[in-house]
Amino acid sequence: MKIQRALISVSDKTGIVDFARALAESGVDLLSSGGTAKALREAGVPVRDVSEFTGFPEILDGRVKTLHPKIHAGLLFLRGHPAHEQTLKQHGLMPIDLVCVNLYPFEATVAKGGVSMPEAMEQIDIGGPSMLRSAAKNHAFVTVVTNPADYGRVLEEMSRHGGGTSPELRLELAQKAFARTAVYDAAIAAFLATQVPSPAAPVLVLAGGDPVRLRYGENPHQEALFYREPDPQTACIARAELLHGKEMSYNNYVDGDAALEAVRELCGGPAAAIVKHTNPCGYATGRTLDAALAAAWAGDPVSAYGSVIAVTVPFTLDAAKFLKGRFVEALIAPDYEPDALEFLKAKSKDLRILKLSRPLTPPVRDQVVRQIHGGLLVQGRDVVEMEQWIIPTEAILPEEKRLLAEFGIRACMHVKSNAIVIVREYEPGQFALLGMGAGQPNRVDALRKLAVARARENIALLAERSAPYGKPPKDFERGIMGESVLVSDAFFPFADNIEAAAEAGIHYIVQPGGSKKDEEVISACDKYGIAMAVTGVRHFRH
Repeated sequence: MKIQRALISVSDKTGIVDFARALAESGVDLLSSGGTAKALREAGVPVRDVSEFTGFPEILDGRVKTLHPKIHAGLLFLRGHPAHEQTLKQHGLMPIDLVCVNLYPFEATVAKGGVSMPEAMEQIDIGGPSMLRSAAKNHAFVTVVTNPADYGRVLEEMSRHGGGTSPELRLELAQKAFARTAVYDAAIAAFLATQVPSPAAPVLVLAGGDPVRLRYGENPHQEALFYREPDPQTACIARAELLHGKEMSYNNYVDGDAALEAVRELCGGPAAAIVKHTNPCGYATGRTLDAALAAAWAGDPVSAYGSVIAVTVPFTLDAAKFLKGRFVEALIAPDYEPDALEFLKAKSKDLRILKLSRPLTPPVRDQVVRQIHGGLLVQGRDVVEMEQWIIPTEAILPEEKRLLAEFGIRACMHVKSNAIVIVREYEPGQFALLGMGAGQPNRVDALRKLAVARARENIALLAERSAPYGKPPKDFERGIMGESVLVSDAFFPFADNIEAAAEAGIHYIVQPGGSKKDEEVISACDKYGIAMAVTGVRHFRH
């Protein structure tokens, strides 16, 4: 069916003049209004005002112009339907065969920040979504175009189909139109949710536009798409700019998100998180970024191979040089010093180098959504570190260990449960992960077989590098372990965890408490001279 009449109304005028001119040259009667009509006339493209077509002027400062029966009847009537044909003839209505609309820039407006409610409300398009929905509903006869990227496809089909488009293309474009209005409405709902004072149970609206097709999912036999939220308000991997390297994979995004969320906890100074399979295998602060990287890498040099690294401050040349000869999949940073960026680019053509699009800030109390088969789970982000700081043991956990303990809690929050971490102060005021046990169904295994075992391996490497004069290896290990802090993400259900910690030479423990066996655990600590702090907050990460 030949396209005879088109209505064009766009805020994004990319390519619109060429598209409209091609339609006009094909004999299509063009209708438009406002800035779009002005742009087309200035380019010499013949166009009629919508008000001329409807016989009704624009009113209310342009708020009402396309909300008219002549527009929506022209879009919605079923071609070939006798009653519909009769109605059009009776009322002097005419068909509209193509609608080209993109919407007022609501998302871009609120993304600027500091926008007042009246300013935001003025950018909510009413007529545009209405026309898109009418045209998309009647896609058996009407072509609806929302994206400049599709202009060429429409013109190509018109040249191959006698001035019309195929049912297949019209269906595809209709789906895009409904998806676009869904994303648009989701952005409005999300903005308004920020203005509602503490809604008890807000309606959840999720939408992602312009999906990116990834090479594959977690495994090569799985298909994968990446949908970005329209306007995330904080620095995130989804909106990071890829400055160099291979395209991001599904697993890169997952690990990149884990690394960025972990290092976000350490904002305010140089720090690094090294993530492998979503767990921080390296985590450290430092006086400089290269020092933080070196301390984090020492947390598990084997697992750091092929990792994703996120840092809190711009990458320096010294930090870049530290990575020489070390294979990593991706780097995420607020920025890169020019010489550091050039060094990293020369290091590997495949290294993914990502720059954050917003400043990196501490975690906020936003929502976290997780999909399960058949539904969505929504919870607040885990940003609470502790509700209390009680030391129920005979041995006292010194106040000078408090900052190290808090660093350990931040590390433990991002390790899969059952999580045990051992952290140390490797130089005054600077902290690093020494050993980590993640994802075990048995907390004793996470402690004895993983966290302690890893800490011992790292201490042995440290002994080799520092060659402590006159100290037997076991004494050196006891010295490091004795000054470290062990943190558990949840309470200890039995005293066997304490026995394993004592056997390893641990003197300081931090845990939430709340077990039926708390008294037994405290007694075990007293038996072995261990100081234990109780925070009252669990940090499971499933």
